Amino acid sequence: MQQKSIQSNNQTAQTRFATFDPRYFSQIVATSEPMTDEWRRWIADSKFTGIEDSIIIQQLIMHGISPSSARLEVSSINQNPYFQSGNKFVQLLQKSESHANILAELALLAPNSQSIERKPNISRADFLENYYAKNIPLILTDITKNWQALSLWTPEYLKENYGQVEIEVQSDRNSDRLYELNIDKHRQKMQMADYADNVVKGGATNNYYMVANNGNIEKTALRGLLKDIEIFPEYLDPQNINGTTFFWFGPAGTITPLHHDPVNLIFVQVYGRKVWKIIPPYFTHRLYNYQGVFSAVDVEDPDYEKYPLFYQVPIIEVTLNPGDAIFMPVGWWHTVKSLDISISMSFTNFVFPNKYEWAYPAIKNNDL
Repeated sequence: MQQKSIQSNNQTAQTRFATFDPRYFSQIVATSEPMTDEWRRWIADSKFTGIEDSIIIQQLIMHGISPSSARLEVSSINQNPYFQSGNKFVQLLQKSESHANILAELALLAPNSQSIERKPNISRADFLENYYAKNIPLILTDITKNWQALSLWTPEYLKENYGQVEIEVQSDRNSDRLYELNIDKHRQKMQMADYADNVVKGGATNNYYMVANNGNIEKTALRGLLKDIEIFPEYLDPQNINGTTFFWFGPAGTITPLHHDPVNLIFVQVYGRKVWKIIPPYFTHRLYNYQGVFSAVDVEDPDYEKYPLFYQVPIIEVTLNPGDAIFMPVGWWHTVKSLDISISMSFTNFVFPNKYEWAYPAIKNNDL
């Protein structure tokens, strides 16, 4: 009877980790958390980022892994051939990142590093040599002086002249943080008249937006809008329209999340204003680019605890007014927010080479 009471008290006081007491049991079953593949991936990621073994072991123990299991797993990973192979590629990546960090440090020494030059219309040779070939953004201030669109295009004009045209918009964006990545789930067809009414009457919102990859210019009678503009023959090919000329229309409050384009482009603000937040490509390794061309960081409300490297990223901010055009070089990161009801055009049909080979990441959230 006394021995039974002792055993009961011992079970109540049993610690989280397996122990052995020959007085009462031949063996006590371990109650520590199992060492899963998810934990093994976390160990590898931690070592790849340079975290010391002792800290990794401490974190494992804090999350319920037994000390012996934690030490064994961490000590054995260096001998794993998969880890050894991955470590070689990590070292090569770290060299590229160190180079990017140096370029960033040098760029920030320039007095105007946090601004983008504004110039009137410049020659093709000047544009090619000093901006396009050097991958430097530029705001062109009088490039649209021949555009009738500046005096014509309003929501009312679009409704009156193209109201019966069936268009495609991106809708229900507020329900999905990854609305750009999941764009096919948000496609909606409607008449321009109905959409224009929504834009005017709905107030500031990011819930719906006619964006570039809806392809409305090339797929619908909206192609008639091209008669109201001049496609900058100094830099662009007016004969190359399909898949290179894009129309944007939406309410105040629309946000295009942080991304880079895979090609060079010129973006023209026709109606309303947009604020651009721009980041040079040599900060890519601090932008958590897990999928495609998009950053996981919400620039409007960055989570520095989740994305600490973003804290070190300087942001260039510019506002485009009606008539302004911005040259955004390939690979430059940007997020765009409409301050007003906004109508815009963008172009990728340069007279210069504008096709590039990219390797895109495809890391799902549950892989992080």
